[in-house]
Amino acid sequence: MMDQVPHPDRRHIFYKPQQDIDKQKKRCHFTSKPVPREDPVIMKLDSPEFKSIFTPELTKLATIFKKYGYEIRIAGGAVRDLLLKQKPKDLDFATTATPEQMKEMFSAEEIRMINVNGEKHGTITPRINDSVNFEVTTLRIDVRTDGRHAEVEFTTDWKLDANRRDLTINSMFLGLDGTVYDYFSGYEDLQKRRVAFVGDANTRIREDYLRILRYFRFYGRIAQDPDKHEEKTLQSIQDNADGLKRISGERIWTELQQILEGNFACELVKTMLSLDLGPPIGKY
Repeated sequence: MMDQVPHPDRRHIFYKPQQDIDKQKKRCHFTSKPVPREDPVIMKLDSPEFKSIFTPELTKLATIFKKYGYEIRIAGGAVRDLLLKQKPKDLDFATTATPEQMKEMFSAEEIRMINVNGEKHGTITPRINDSVNFEVTTLRIDVRTDGRHAEVEFTTDWKLDANRRDLTINSMFLGLDGTVYDYFSGYEDLQKRRVAFVGDANTRIREDYLRILRYFRFYGRIAQDPDKHEEKTLQSIQDNADGLKRISGERIWTELQQILEGNFACELVKTMLSLDLGPPIGKY
């Protein structure tokens, strides 16, 4: 993210040391059974919106990562926005470099780093040209979750990181050369204006119950019909509704505000109430 803004959706994360990538693949065996593409490269962007993000500061950031041999890609929402031909408000980055490697790299380049608390989330925030902040987060996998917190390990495998994300439309990456990497058919879902969890909805929701509300927030942003939810998704949401009681009021209120500001707010609230979401969120 270019400007430093607190991230209301970020889970509290505790790190274990990086493990061998082959062991990670065995341990993170896609329990939710998503079907990844054999070749995640789907296209190369060359749009005016994509070109417009290349400020001198971003170009400098890209040059530094290339110099030290670490891969960096744009992640999540900005990729989705660019594929919709919209200029993203924020840019989030993912990288194969660990926080320690990034700190060494930026220190060697005499780049100031801010927001030291972000390191516990795997995020380093360099301030480029003393004017623009970029949030860069190490690729990771969830080893253990409890619906709020996640214990993770660092990885260099982009597919494993994509597998831990909430929705298919948020699981894509974009190389700074314009290459779009889509492991779980997020682009197809985006074209259909379909909001779907990566793999099994129950698994994704139980990793972080706030994803119930994130589903409705993104439905209001992406969908073109107020009532075109998939029945299996709604059933998973209803089955896990009580999990929202574990989430702090601040995080719930942040999501609710964005739902109310989006499209189909009235219809979405009615759907949420029909799924028994009223009791766990009603007090907020």
